[in-house]
Amino acid sequence: MRIVDVCAFYTPAGGGVRTYLESKLNEAPRLGHEMILLAPGERDEVVHRGPGAMLATIAAPTLPVDRRYRYFDDQAALHRALDRWRPDHVEASSPWSSATMVGRWQGSASRSLVMHADPLAAYAYRWFGRVASIATIDRWFSGFWGHLRGLDRMFDLVVCANQTLTDRLSAGGLRKAVTVRMGPEPSRFSPRKRSEYLRRSLLDRLGMPADAVLLLGLGRLAAEKRWSMVIHAAQRAGRVRPVGLVLVGDGPDGPGLKRLARGIGNVAVLDPVDRRDELARLIASVDGLVHGCEAETFCMVAAEARASGVPLLVPDRGGAYDQLLAGAGASYRAGTMPSLADAIVAFVDQGPALQRLRALAHSDVRTIDGHFSELFAAYGALGEKRIASQAIGR
Repeated sequence: MRIVDVCAFYTPAGGGVRTYLESKLNEAPRLGHEMILLAPGERDEVVHRGPGAMLATIAAPTLPVDRRYRYFDDQAALHRALDRWRPDHVEASSPWSSATMVGRWQGSASRSLVMHADPLAAYAYRWFGRVASIATIDRWFSGFWGHLRGLDRMFDLVVCANQTLTDRLSAGGLRKAVTVRMGPEPSRFSPRKRSEYLRRSLLDRLGMPADAVLLLGLGRLAAEKRWSMVIHAAQRAGRVRPVGLVLVGDGPDGPGLKRLARGIGNVAVLDPVDRRDELARLIASVDGLVHGCEAETFCMVAAEARASGVPLLVPDRGGAYDQLLAGAGASYRAGTMPSLADAIVAFVDQGPALQRLRALAHSDVRTIDGHFSELFAAYGALGEKRIASQAIGR
């Protein structure tokens, strides 16, 4: 198949989505498919990324809220690009306007909407969750649910990476939502990457002893990730237990988070780690991974931590929660700083080393190649169904 992924979320400076897309460019040709990522960019350009793998960009404006990203604003240009590529299958990766543009394209290819974003959880539930239930908020945003149901009618498949999101979409009236779980790169993330020297160096940076508990926060530094809540929870837990937090990443909230951390002795905000091998070493070397965002559709970093034998402290909703292993970490009430602080204290009291042994015993997780094998098989079945339908129609 020739697959075109209309990927509104791609940026060279991206996080989990970029990691996923880079893996897709590598894996699709290995499985016998041609993969084109069609993304908004600075200019119209096609970059060959190897046999059967290309990154094509359409000139597009920057996103005002985060200028590292761009957005499709020209439906005609997008349709012309799809006409030129003539895909067998076309994906849309954003439930916003670009998905509607793909849905309106008149080509014959089968098409899927891959839910790399959960806007209701990232925004509506986060903004109004303290004053209303999710059911009430869903009623307030009935227009967006109508938009999602409209996309469901336009596409052959709506792909989710966690079952909770699939269930919510199905309950909201979407009929084509399915779960195709993702996973980390095979062999990249492993308990064998652990470095006690790196762990001690990070604790030294925090001015803490080697027997303190080291937590890692990792990801895009943006409001929906709730990193300020994570920092305050680590500060609160640090008053009663020897625990430190290293937050690693980049994003619009970076300067403010660094200012916040400077006034807290047991927290440091560090620059992103671009080399994947160094990132694997960092994850494997901490005592626990802490995550603040309940709106993750999969949470690649939590899966990478699982593969590294690292316990998790995650909210009780969203993709990160799907990665939680009983006896190796804990969940807390999403969006609630005292609940996270209590979970950190409980994690320390229950013995991080013992919980890490539990995580080590279950570090053999599904990898990204299994995800793509299942995903592309589903696309192939859609194509066969279309061919059969056309033959009957004749």
